[in-house]
Amino acid sequence: MEFLDRIILDNSVRDILTVAAVIAVVLIFKQILSRYIASGLYFIIQTIWKGVERKQFVELVFKPMSWLLSITVALIALHRLTYPAAWDFKLLKLPFDVILEKTGVAIWIFSFIKFLLSVVNFISLVLSKKASLTADKTDDQLVSFFRDFIKVIIWIIGILLLLKAVFNQNVGYLLTSLSIVGAALALSAKESLENLIASFIIFFDKPFFVGDTVKVNSVTGSVERIGLRSTRIRTADKTLVTVPNKQMVDSIVDNWSMRSARRAEVKLELSDKTPPEKVAAFIDSIKKMLEEKKQSGINNYTSFLFEFNKNGPTVFIEYFTAPNTMAEFNVVKQSVNFSLMQLVKENQIDMASNSSNLTIISNDSENEAPKSNPII
Repeated sequence: MEFLDRIILDNSVRDILTVAAVIAVVLIFKQILSRYIASGLYFIIQTIWKGVERKQFVELVFKPMSWLLSITVALIALHRLTYPAAWDFKLLKLPFDVILEKTGVAIWIFSFIKFLLSVVNFISLVLSKKASLTADKTDDQLVSFFRDFIKVIIWIIGILLLLKAVFNQNVGYLLTSLSIVGAALALSAKESLENLIASFIIFFDKPFFVGDTVKVNSVTGSVERIGLRSTRIRTADKTLVTVPNKQMVDSIVDNWSMRSARRAEVKLELSDKTPPEKVAAFIDSIKKMLEEKKQSGINNYTSFLFEFNKNGPTVFIEYFTAPNTMAEFNVVKQSVNFSLMQLVKENQIDMASNSSNLTIISNDSENEAPKSNPII
């Protein structure tokens, strides 16, 4: 017992061992304790959102919660000890005990912020799954937007807490000072503010959604993410292009995903020796072929004698399909092209000698095929 009453650094051995034992127990059993606390939080969340997966919640919240629990218990336990007089010195003109206390507070605030961010990530994951079940893409974009927005707010509050608790700054006076220099900050961060405002415009105006295929200036691809500052677009070459939101608002955005149909056209330049009755019969056979292919996805079509020049008559073919994927659209185009080749052969049509190419034109730059494809 005399050993336990011995004083070391102004604290009894009993107090030191008690604090060390508490910290050790928490570190050893932090995973078990954190899982129990996470399960309790999960029960509360389950009453609000039905169908939430427990495994996902534990995986997202468990690690930051375990660290927050360990740091909280360690700080409370260490606070029960008396600060040693031998450590009464200054470091960088600050008392060492103040440095230790402020460091502990800063670590706790940082761990608490990480815990809140993990909760935000989990809630956004749950809401994203629920939003994916609806046909409207607005709610999907809403979840992503407000997830980033809330994270920014949490970090701002965390920084203000650090300034108040660690650096003893008057937050109210600081906010007043910020309002005074707000004009200067707005000018220096003009571009960032414009992008932030543009993100709100994109959200409320809804020119495109995540997953849409868009063309902005020379950039074409699928929208992967709409953030507070920029929009990320995955191109056909699988590169990731980051476009500032202000540019997305100021530029002309061509949203291919909102098209009502896909269009393709074909121009066949025939020989100048082709008689009119043969051209008319050829056009009739093309119309019949396109009519038969309506079951393949062709909605509207037309075929007529487009022009007649020194090379010969030009037959124009235009057809529309449903707004399918590019792969499905290419299947329809290939089927039509093969049928046209067969009709040219059956009707004994000769192509123009000076331009013996079958020209296929599409309004989709997704298809990077050359404008002239010599298939005849």
